[in-house]
Amino acid sequence: MLRFENLARRFGTFTLFEHLSFRAERGCFALRDEGGGGKTTLLGMLAGTVVPDDGQVWVDGHAMRDAPAEAKASLAVVPFDCLAEPSQTGRGFLAQRAAEAQTPVSASVLDLAERFGLMPHMEKRFDQMSLGTRRKYYLTATRFGTPRVILADEPSGGLDATSRAVLIDLFTTLGQDCCVFFSTHDDALADGCHATTLGFPDLARPSAV
Repeated sequence: MLRFENLARRFGTFTLFEHLSFRAERGCFALRDEGGGGKTTLLGMLAGTVVPDDGQVWVDGHAMRDAPAEAKASLAVVPFDCLAEPSQTGRGFLAQRAAEAQTPVSASVLDLAERFGLMPHMEKRFDQMSLGTRRKYYLTATRFGTPRVILADEPSGGLDATSRAVLIDLFTTLGQDCCVFFSTHDDALADGCHATTLGFPDLARPSAV
């Protein structure tokens, strides 16, 4: 479902990382790195928002470089700041994501939103929400359509204990049919969804997974 080979990112003479490779089908995979070694940059490459200096990414068999529309259609992305459209309301965000996936805002999506405690925030604009609330909207949107790969950058950041439990249940459920690849410093999240833990040295090995 998710594959990348020989990814590299350089800034002039500085090499952030290189020779990163990975392939996996369903399951949860937690990217851990305590030294600021480029987790957000790598996730941007996988999402198609950052162009690698070397290497290639495939999502559900579609090459991000050669077939970006098809690759991105198989993705659900939870970025770090979750603030793509500051003036959009929570309700408008869910309606837009439903339209993009050509699906209604189903009862299961609304149930997840309620479990995350989002109902009182439906008419708020994103720039009026806390980071945790914005993140919960993006996490709820992973239930639209049939994404094959879920990418999330520090998904438990800003969440309280109740919402973190909902997140663990969400990722555990998604991992039964999808590849869930996320960065985190949260041991409880990685352990709770039984994620395979990876660091950059693991990805630099010939066969990471």
